[in-house]
Amino acid sequence: MARLTHTVTVAPLDRGWFEEAAGTLVDLLDGSRARANGSVLLADGRAVAGLRLLKGRHLRAGARYGEVPEPVKPGADGRVPAGSGTSGTVGAGAADGLARPGTDGAADGPARPGTAGAGAAGGSSGSGADGCVPAPGPSATVGAVVLRAWRPAHSVEVESRVAEDGLALRLKMRLSEPRRPRALGLSLSGHRPDRGSLYRFSGRGAADLAAWWAAVDRLPSALPAARPPVTARAAHRLAKARLTVTPHPADDGSWRISVVLSVRGRWLLRPVGAVALFFARRPVERGFREAVENAAAQWNTALAELTPRHGEALRTEIAEALTETEPDKTVPGGPTDPWGPADIGGPEAR
Repeated sequence: MARLTHTVTVAPLDRGWFEEAAGTLVDLLDGSRARANGSVLLADGRAVAGLRLLKGRHLRAGARYGEVPEPVKPGADGRVPAGSGTSGTVGAGAADGLARPGTDGAADGPARPGTAGAGAAGGSSGSGADGCVPAPGPSATVGAVVLRAWRPAHSVEVESRVAEDGLALRLKMRLSEPRRPRALGLSLSGHRPDRGSLYRFSGRGAADLAAWWAAVDRLPSALPAARPPVTARAAHRLAKARLTVTPHPADDGSWRISVVLSVRGRWLLRPVGAVALFFARRPVERGFREAVENAAAQWNTALAELTPRHGEALRTEIAEALTETEPDKTVPGGPTDPWGPADIGGPEAR
C-alpha cells in the first residue's frame, strides 16, 4: 500500500459569507420559473444562462435539465462538417438513459422533429427548420442533469449523466440543509458499455461541513480533528484508493490543510504495484505534492477574486453570475434554436 501525505496553507473562508451566499443562491433558484420553450427565468425575468428544462416540471422530482447545443450550418452540398453530426452519439446516450439536450431521447419516446432521434437506430441527424443541425459530434459530451429532490429546507439531490467517447458517467450529489449547508455527499460510477470490468469504476465522497467549521474554530494549539471532515473512496478491479482532507487553524488565521492519499492494489496487482512503486515513488510523491499545491493555489486565487458583499449587493452579484452569457452564444429558445419548444410536461409556471 502506498500512503502519500502533504500539508498546504490556504486562505480561510468566512463561514457567515459562505452560508449567506448559499442561501441566496437557493432562494434565487427557488423563485425561478420555466417558460414554455424550456428557458429558466429568475424572478426578475432574466434567463439563467446555458440552462434549459428538457422534461418534467420545473423544480419537481424527475425534472431534466441540460444545455442547448449551438447549431451548425450544413455546407453547400448539404452535408455537415466532420465531427458535427450526431450519429453514433445518440445511440450511446439512449443505451444509458441519456437524452440529447432539447429532446426526450430514444428511451423516453419519439424524437422531436429535426433532431437525431433516429440515431439510436444508426440513422444520421437531420437539419432543423432553419437548415441547422445540432453541433455535438461522436466525440462530444452528451449529458443531462436530473433533479431527484428539491426541498430547500431539508435537502437537494441531483443526478448528472454524461456520455463522452463511449464512456458513461453517473454522478449523484446530495446537499443537506442547502440554505445553511451541513453535509455534502457524492457518488460517481463509470463504465464503457462495450467493454469489460476493467472499464468500470466507482467512488464515494462525503464532506461534513459542520465538522469542518468545528475543526477550523479550534485554537491553533489544539490537536487536529480525530476524524477527517472530508473523505473520498474510489474502487476499481485492480486498485482501491482513499483520500482524506483535514483542516487546522494556523496562528495567523489561515488554514493548514492536510491531505492524505492511500492506494492499495488488488488481486495480482499488489506485488506488481509494490515493485513499480519502489522505483517510481519519488516521481509519484512529487506529482501528488504538485497536485495538492495547485489546488491550494486555485483556492487562494478564487477567494482573492471574491468580493465580500452582503445582502442585496450579494444577491445582485449572484444573479448576474447566473444570467451572464458568453459573447455570440446562442440563447435558448431564440430564433436560431434548432430544437424548438421543449416539452416541460405541465403549465408554464411552477
